[in-house]
Amino acid sequence: MQVKQLITDMARAAREASRIVPSPPLDQRNDALLSIRDEIKRGRDSILASNESDLEAAQRLDLDDAFIDRLALNAPRLDSLEEGLQQVAMLPDPIGATENLRKMPSGIEVGTMRVPLGVIGIIFESRPNVTVEAAALCLKAGNAVILRGGSEAIHSNKALGELIARGLANVGLPAASAQVVPVVDREAVGAMLTLPQYIDMVVPRGGKALIERVSEESRVPV
Repeated sequence: MQVKQLITDMARAAREASRIVPSPPLDQRNDALLSIRDEIKRGRDSILASNESDLEAAQRLDLDDAFIDRLALNAPRLDSLEEGLQQVAMLPDPIGATENLRKMPSGIEVGTMRVPLGVIGIIFESRPNVTVEAAALCLKAGNAVILRGGSEAIHSNKALGELIARGLANVGLPAASAQVVPVVDREAVGAMLTLPQYIDMVVPRGGKALIERVSEESRVPV
């Protein structure tokens, strides 16, 4: 399958999922986060084996020690991911929260209400823990998300993506609510930036070159 078609299919599925994610009660979204936590706990061996593949590839490319450290997953970092999922589950529901309410001369009350954005595309580099952290925050806020991590962490991200999908399915939410792009082709980033009919916002999380490319090329709000 061509990369452009793959990303388009993922974005279309995310759009469908975005109509479902905000609808369940808060408890179900929280249960999804805790289910993902449990899947990560059960899947530690597969995560660490996948991460080892990424680390070996990084060493063959002679990447520096600081980069390799950012790429690495270990027991304490997985502990932190699991704790983070639990902490996000304990946060109050952001959906529907209102603030700055004021009464107008006509008698009606006007204020701001928090609502989901829809589908968020997040493009990030090296740290595979971002895969889980970003998915958790988006799901809590009722958004679907497409996660495109750095090519150096592809095996780690795919392993985490499978566990996230399993955790969502356990509580009856669509796997397309949080998807990991499974290819390293740079064309995937370009495809994400040209689908405003499906993706509502793109977040670049990385170095200057990534942010400049996304800002210059994107037809989606950044």
